[in-house]
Amino acid sequence: MLAAFLAATPLPMQSEAVFVGLQLADSAPIAPMILLAGLANTAGSAVTWAMGRGARAIEHRLRLPAERMARAESWYRRWGKLSLLLSWAPLGDVICLLAGAFRVPLWQFLLIVGFAKTARYAVLAGVTAGVISWGWT
Repeated sequence: MLAAFLAATPLPMQSEAVFVGLQLADSAPIAPMILLAGLANTAGSAVTWAMGRGARAIEHRLRLPAERMARAESWYRRWGKLSLLLSWAPLGDVICLLAGAFRVPLWQFLLIVGFAKTARYAVLAGVTAGVISWGWT
């Protein structure tokens, strides 16, 4: 799903409406839709992670105080990985960018973000199915 991929990059895109529309159209079985949307959204987040990783290569140009960066990186190493569970939420792109900048290993990033993003689509599918069963469509 292109919408799910692009929505996880810094581009101003939302994938939820597309996902719900496809679910309402009954265009595919829901389990593969959830998995595909989760994978695509995670892949888009990996692009954002890579952008953060690349930003570290030019950090000397940003002239950020070294002690502030060290303090921020220390805080992120302690608490930041848990914030990846919110990668699906508004400002989730910033969380993914910081994960790359602060060198969260890619495998850990993909595991946490993949879980969070796929769970979000599963919840969205459940809510949509509930609304359908209540006759609100």
